Amino acid sequence: MYLMNRLGRKWRIFVIHHSHTDIGYTERQERIEQYHVDFIRQAVMISKAMRSGKHDDWKGFKWTCETFWAVERFLGEASDEEKSDFAEAVRQGDIELSGTYLNMTELADEDLLRSIHAKAAAYGRSIGCPVDSAMTADINGYSWGYAKSLLDAGIQHLFSCIHTHHGMFALGRKQIPFWWETPGGEKLLVWNGEHYMFGNELGFCPDGVGSYMIRDEFHTPAIVNNREEIMETRIGRYLLKLEEEGYPYDFVPVMVSGLATDNGSPNGEIASAIQAWNREHGGEVQVQMSTLSRFFSHLKEQETEIPVYRGDWPDWWSDGVNSTPMHTQLFRDAQRTLRRVKQLDPQQQLIGIQELADIEQQLVMYAEHTWGFHASVHSPWEWNVQMLEVRKLAYAANASRMAHGALDKVQNGQGGSLLRPGRAFRYRVVNTEPVACKQYAVLEWDGFENERFKEGLEVIDEESGRKVPHQAGNQQVSIEVELKPGEQRRYSLRPMKAEKSGTTSNLKLVGADTVYDMEDIYSSGTAKDAVLVSEQGAESPYVKIRWGEEGIISWVNKATGEELIRNDRKHGAFTPVYEYTPAVGPVTSSTMYAARSGMGRNRKGLNVQRSTGRMVKAKAVSNGPLFGVVELQFETRGMSCYSVFLKLYATSGRVDASVRFHKDSVWEPENVYISLPFTSGSTDAETLWLDKAGGPLRPWIDQLPGTLLDYSCIQEGWAYVGQNGSVMVAAPDTPLVQLGPLEYGQRMLHSQQKPGAETTRPLYIWAMSNYWETNFKATLGGFYEFRYVIEWNKDIHTPEQAIGQCRAMSSGFAVWRIEPDGTCNS
Repeated sequence: MYLMNRLGRKWRIFVIHHSHTDIGYTERQERIEQYHVDFIRQAVMISKAMRSGKHDDWKGFKWTCETFWAVERFLGEASDEEKSDFAEAVRQGDIELSGTYLNMTELADEDLLRSIHAKAAAYGRSIGCPVDSAMTADINGYSWGYAKSLLDAGIQHLFSCIHTHHGMFALGRKQIPFWWETPGGEKLLVWNGEHYMFGNELGFCPDGVGSYMIRDEFHTPAIVNNREEIMETRIGRYLLKLEEEGYPYDFVPVMVSGLATDNGSPNGEIASAIQAWNREHGGEVQVQMSTLSRFFSHLKEQETEIPVYRGDWPDWWSDGVNSTPMHTQLFRDAQRTLRRVKQLDPQQQLIGIQELADIEQQLVMYAEHTWGFHASVHSPWEWNVQMLEVRKLAYAANASRMAHGALDKVQNGQGGSLLRPGRAFRYRVVNTEPVACKQYAVLEWDGFENERFKEGLEVIDEESGRKVPHQAGNQQVSIEVELKPGEQRRYSLRPMKAEKSGTTSNLKLVGADTVYDMEDIYSSGTAKDAVLVSEQGAESPYVKIRWGEEGIISWVNKATGEELIRNDRKHGAFTPVYEYTPAVGPVTSSTMYAARSGMGRNRKGLNVQRSTGRMVKAKAVSNGPLFGVVELQFETRGMSCYSVFLKLYATSGRVDASVRFHKDSVWEPENVYISLPFTSGSTDAETLWLDKAGGPLRPWIDQLPGTLLDYSCIQEGWAYVGQNGSVMVAAPDTPLVQLGPLEYGQRMLHSQQKPGAETTRPLYIWAMSNYWETNFKATLGGFYEFRYVIEWNKDIHTPEQAIGQCRAMSSGFAVWRIEPDGTCNS
């Protein structure tokens, strides 16, 4: 009672009971599903026993379904009576629906967010119980579009349970509300809360006590004999601390689990413990179980002004996506493919709503925040680690298979051609993006058909009948196409004879050794090759690129003479930067864990070893009238090979880049970065914009105070928008961009940086990492290819234009082979 007597106000504690949903961290994914279905059955049983008088000691019990995924799984197998009992418990207020579907990473695009946030709201309406509140747990950030998607679903409140392991809470303090304003000016009321099992640490759950955020003399196991003593001491001390820190309210919410574990069950004994507390201490500290909606109603009754903040809330925990980079690449391709399916078949004439929902479900299960079994790093050989990893990755693979199958169905239904003798060489090209775009389309054929074009080919625009400039490759031909949103064109191929000549040039300064290490004095006057390639660089009509041992050091826009690589760069464009934090001592499970556990928000150790790739060779790969390709080979630690393929175009200010490498298998914590230090050419008058779910935003500017500055999870790319034009970078495969310094040191949060600092740092792709000590994939070894597109354009001056172009470049045009008019395709 000593601590209680020192309190300066009478307190109320709102206890919100839930089960944190981690799909695959503590058990097999399907076992977790069984648990959560049964948790709802248990919560309904507790509600009925309480209301019938069978268990008066459970009176006041409330249960919040943290995710609608669990409710959806329950409804999928519940009997009619169970469904009725559940709906009645929700209407009575004993059980509450949360508007969130799962705890997500920032991989999900705005379409996927809108879809999943509509589910709980739709079910709530169906039972006459609108859903106005949502909660998340573990994750500690969301894309700015997340707020709008909740509001669009009718969700007015978000309770965020922050987990500060390798992360941190926004605003510089926990247990505080704010209005989160969307780009359009709407406002979502957010409670920036404590850890999702903080109520366990305060002692509210019998046989479920914890010591994770609170480190004191008790050092409690879950099951103790002195819970009441712990409860009184910790609650009194916690409330006193809130008073000392200027906390403005006389109430505080805490979350509690029914067991001392993630994926814990409901527990009626929590209500019993609260009743016992109130009998003893209710005069000083009144405790009640609450729903989210009831808590937010009480909050809005207060006279204390709630601040308003605008901006992104980047998630510290989205970095799990680059511990499985190849499957993340599959996910992103599948998500883009699903968008294309919807754009080509907007009325669902070929792909039904359920088929679309099935694809979305696979995408959601991959983008959900759990990235593996809890022992994945220190015991990577363990069966559960291997099994759950493959199952997690299968979600991305299934989404890819199903999305591409749906696209096949749409394209086949719109005149697509399948294999048959005498198949026509006709193609449809469609712009499925909402912006006008000029880019290259690739028309492909099968290997056995190469004989048709052994002497060459022509590409015909079927509408005009004109020949189209082209460049042939292996089983394909490339053409440049300009299309408005939704516009399509048809092309056909026909064989022709092409002259093949190998005559030596009298003007080209290349020797018999084929080394091209001097620029020509005279122009050859021919237009056969789009690109000039030498040992030191490559040049098209639009760009002049130069490289050296450190990689690409110059990228000049020939139209303006502007340098498009920052002069404050530390590494050349596309140069790899490899980090390795060696374990101290022998290579064992414990040392691998220890090497990671103290990294905090640096994502690397104090003893990190950083090395930069060294370019060792450049060679021309192909050349022609539309584009030329050059390969730059690097030597770099951690990889047995690393090559950058650049495709320079003759008709536009654009370069396609492909980074291909073989990553060694290493157990110690690693990071792989790819340097992309581009600029629009006017670094003092340009703004960096990222493509985030919900729209373009300025990192380090459009952010909530106290949020992450070091990196961000993007959708399709970024752009530097300047006074005289813009440079755009599409990154279809790798979603994490590194914005802060690579060096180990004190990390800065938003509002701590110097004014204008957002324009002073070269950008990197954070391509790979295995630093987390629990549930990341332990090894990054394997073969990878990551693609990028760089375009510079003097006519693009707004972020909407620039990010729209990024998305268009990342998606490309939809191209498929079609039947002759009037021919059946089945």
